[in-house]
Amino acid sequence: MAADEPANRLDRAAAVFAKMTEVPHGIRQGLIDSADCIAVIPGFKKGAAVVGFGFGRGFISCRTDSGWSAPGAIALEAGSLGVQLGGEEIDIVILSMDKTRRAKLLSERFTIGTDAAAAWGNGKAAHDDPNAQMLFFGSSKGVFAGFGLDGASIKADQSGDKALYGKTMTNSEIVNGGAATPEIAAVFVGKLGQGPSQ
Repeated sequence: MAADEPANRLDRAAAVFAKMTEVPHGIRQGLIDSADCIAVIPGFKKGAAVVGFGFGRGFISCRTDSGWSAPGAIALEAGSLGVQLGGEEIDIVILSMDKTRRAKLLSERFTIGTDAAAAWGNGKAAHDDPNAQMLFFGSSKGVFAGFGLDGASIKADQSGDKALYGKTMTNSEIVNGGAATPEIAAVFVGKLGQGPSQ
């Protein structure tokens, strides 16, 4: 992994979150205020080698008494993408609305549909879906993009965490253990606290 890769991805993640909270019909401030954890995966893309498989890497931060936590590195994998995604890269923001899911979400693997119910928040009904414990928001070139969520998994990106913190740490240790936010992650964590522009 190139030394500047985490910094580049963090900058992209900060820009994605800012854009998706500021555009018309974007992520509402009320949802951000209610979220326990926020994950951002910039440039999720369909794998060239395996038809119908998608992969992206990003970061997750959870709410603490003093604000949003230092970010843990994650990877999002999804199969059976269908025709909705096509060959486009999409930017994804995930809001976890249920604090009781946090321990599993920060574990080695979290599977959508098994460990939590999820829905695309871009749809009008999904914003108020009482059964959705996680809301996904996807954008490709400014247009909504999505795919089937059941079976998609969020995994710890151990190499990403090691590159960011200089040692092997779990996402639970980073988020719940009060790890200091690295300087290169300060903009990303700051954007989470700002929410949509007023």
